[in-house]
Amino acid sequence: MDDREFAQGADQVLAHIEAVLEAAGGDLDFELAPGGVLEIEFADGGKMIINRHAITKEIWVAARSGGFHFRKEGESWVDTRSGEPLMVLLSRLVSEQAGMPVQF
Repeated sequence: MDDREFAQGADQVLAHIEAVLEAAGGDLDFELAPGGVLEIEFADGGKMIINRHAITKEIWVAARSGGFHFRKEGESWVDTRSGEPLMVLLSRLVSEQAGMPVQF
């Protein structure tokens, strides 16, 4: 995957995450900043950062429970350590922090 393909793929993922958050409602405050950084703030003041990391061609997630790196494998973005798909992990982490179900 070249730099352009990575940027397009990562931007699509971030746009999808943003759309799901918009539809979820609740007490979620989020902003997708230029450069591919999505910051989510929860009602309890906790934050989650999701960003694209061009050098490694990964999507990084920083959450209360730790940091995660996701690499594109086939059609999915998977955690480089556990192999868990990005959308599965985000569903779990965002739901836990938001105190309501959010399905990506």
